[in-house]
Amino acid sequence: MASTKAYLDFILEQLSELDEISYRAMMGEYVLYYRGKVFGGIYDDRFLVKPTKQAKTMMPDADMELPYEGAKEMLLVDDVENREFLRDLLETMYDELTEPKRKK
Repeated sequence: MASTKAYLDFILEQLSELDEISYRAMMGEYVLYYRGKVFGGIYDDRFLVKPTKQAKTMMPDADMELPYEGAKEMLLVDDVENREFLRDLLETMYDELTEPKRKK
């Protein structure tokens, strides 16, 4: 099942307090970026983030779920209604995210 544009728009609205949030559509799903770094995505209308140390600390009871077959598990974000929590989550985990690979 592919994710809906409506759910993507909802999550983007919830993250609107942050600058430089972007996304890329990929095979019916959406990869999400914060200041150029991948932090998670929308998969089957679920908001998943990378399981960084800080993300695990902020969401100790979060379920680990597969975004798609063959992928690494990610953390399911349940508290999508709480804009302040989402802002703090991304700001806290930003330094742990990997830099994007530079194209040659």
